[in-house]
Amino acid sequence: MSMQIFRERAERLRKNIVSVIHGKDEVVELCLAALFARGHLLLEDVPGVGKTTLASTIASSIHCSFQRIQFTSDMLPSDILGVTIFDQEKREFEFRKGPLFANVVLADEINRTSPKTQSAMLEAMNTGRVSMDRQVHDLSRPFMVLATQNPIEFHGTFPLPKSQMDRFLMRLHLGYPSRENEIQVLREQQLGTWETEVEAVLTAAEVLEMQDMVSRVKVDKDLLDYMVRVSEATRQSPRIELGCSPRGTIALRRSAQALAALRGRDYVTPDDIKEVAVPVLAHRMQFARTFETSGFSHEEDESLVGEVLGEVAVPL
Repeated sequence: MSMQIFRERAERLRKNIVSVIHGKDEVVELCLAALFARGHLLLEDVPGVGKTTLASTIASSIHCSFQRIQFTSDMLPSDILGVTIFDQEKREFEFRKGPLFANVVLADEINRTSPKTQSAMLEAMNTGRVSMDRQVHDLSRPFMVLATQNPIEFHGTFPLPKSQMDRFLMRLHLGYPSRENEIQVLREQQLGTWETEVEAVLTAAEVLEMQDMVSRVKVDKDLLDYMVRVSEATRQSPRIELGCSPRGTIALRRSAQALAALRGRDYVTPDDIKEVAVPVLAHRMQFARTFETSGFSHEEDESLVGEVLGEVAVPL
């Protein structure tokens, strides 16, 4: 597959999504980068800004299996993984797959369920398989988890531990729409022209081809060294208690490759790395206690990534 075909397919997918999600082109581009980098996505923002709509639109734009899981506090791991039952007719045990066995899984309000159920997704998100009753079950390919959570309301929630946050390739925020875009949504809803359901424009096989192509995007040795130095800077900073792990550095490379491919290049530039650094690294770090502030503010850890980038020399 040529880069031109990649661009044409990606553009079809982008147009499909922005027909529903207005004024968030940068977020949509990063969502596509996460998809083609074989990563999972965490959409974190206040209620009502379109997190679930964005996730379901991405899923509906790909002609593959899709499941939505509305997480609640009483949900059990077997509710998402599946359960083994005894078939009376066959006289043998049979594994009934849960909703996690889909190409695209929308995990809505993932912080509403218990840590036990949250942890059940760790193996699936990391390896693409599930272990149940001493048996390993492979998940569908492609496989992507699109999770949403509201970081403001803590009543009745279970914050995701860093071990699970680290499984998400990126954390993105939609933010409030501009005045013009909000007026457009109101007008479309009033006229009955606002559609949240879209037709699929890519097949699962096409997505797999594009993911394979992204993995072949060239990354210069100096840029690999630059990414490692950025990660080392987060580990050595006195303001950061928990720095970026090697998994985070790998995620940084994969995301930069995907962004380069989306922009029609078969090589990565320093700007690609800088643009994906905040959504890829910020949620993997933790403030040192002496630098913690009261309340929640994702702008603080994201600005800290920006400061680290400013301290690390960019290769020419």
